Amino acid sequence: MNKRILAAAVLGSIGVAAHAQSSVTLYGLIDAGVSYVNHAGANSKSLVKYDDGVAQGSRWGIKGSEDLGGGLKAIFTLENGFNSGNGSLSQNGREFGRQAFVGLSKNGMGAVTFGRQYSLSTDVLANYTTGGNTVAGNYAYHINDIDQLTSSRIDNSVKFQSANFAGVTFGALYGFSNQAGAFAGAPGATGSARTYSFGLNYAAGPIGVGAAYTDIRFPAGQAGIPTTISNATVPSTIKELRTFGLGARYLMGPAAFWALWTNTRLVQLPGTGSTNLVFDAYEAGAKYSFTPALTAGLGYTYMHMADLTNAHFNQVDLSLDYALSKRTDVYVVGAYQKASGHNNDAAFTPVQAQIGDSTSFFGPSGSASQSQIAARVGIRHKF
Repeated sequence: MNKRILAAAVLGSIGVAAHAQSSVTLYGLIDAGVSYVNHAGANSKSLVKYDDGVAQGSRWGIKGSEDLGGGLKAIFTLENGFNSGNGSLSQNGREFGRQAFVGLSKNGMGAVTFGRQYSLSTDVLANYTTGGNTVAGNYAYHINDIDQLTSSRIDNSVKFQSANFAGVTFGALYGFSNQAGAFAGAPGATGSARTYSFGLNYAAGPIGVGAAYTDIRFPAGQAGIPTTISNATVPSTIKELRTFGLGARYLMGPAAFWALWTNTRLVQLPGTGSTNLVFDAYEAGAKYSFTPALTAGLGYTYMHMADLTNAHFNQVDLSLDYALSKRTDVYVVGAYQKASGHNNDAAFTPVQAQIGDSTSFFGPSGSASQSQIAARVGIRHKF
């Protein structure tokens, strides 16, 4: 009898240990509020609207790991984006449009994962942006997210992310075209993009420095290159989107400071024209925590587009965030952008202001004016 009791106890303890070695976590975030913008849409009217996902995109997800022994783990993440205003799916209706990957991680080495994943431009450089450091969020990211700082999700990709080596981390990603006979991608066909991305970051004590490069060949097959930027028509014959960025951050007590430069080039196919697009963005910002609950942020960005257009954009972002708890905060955000210059078309059409990483905030054309103001009151809850 004693032997049977001992055997049952041992088997029971093994079951408990096995259960403890695996974990699955449900998590999410809902960001909602009311926004005001002037000069919105083609008619340049004022707009007051319920808006979702400005400080951060609303999402829910499941992530998990299984301990395989010897510091090796199986890991996965499935993350869905949605609109809290109408309950619809984001990312063009994908079930898990934000992230969907599985892989293996090893203590002291890093992780290899397979699926739909962020490029290293997003992983590394978002840490050095006003959008990533304050509740100005998607208002503060650059026009159409052309430099891939917030929504660079790469389909059919294999990614390596290193462990932390004395503050240094690095990574690489390759996204397959999945087209027969077109390993390096092909124009015209949906899903025909080929992507590679690299990133390097150092963060120790108060100092952080990072750099990243992403190259998407035939980007219309990957992320859907915008048809317009400001009101300039982007050629449909884009061969490559190449973007490089360098950022830095410094922490000083309750204050944080950051700066970022990105250079992005949209290169046309040979023989289809010489009008490319070159986009440079220079950004600096700071935030200060008056109390553990109350934080103010300030950001300034200068953006310049050349070749396809000769355009200049100056933008200031202000934010104030108050934490009601560790998971819930309320905030106010204000942004102002002034555009100048013209498109290099026959009419030299004046460029238009466009706050934010997506025209969806303020109508299909962003603005019909060379200036724009946006303001928002919002609430964000994390679970």
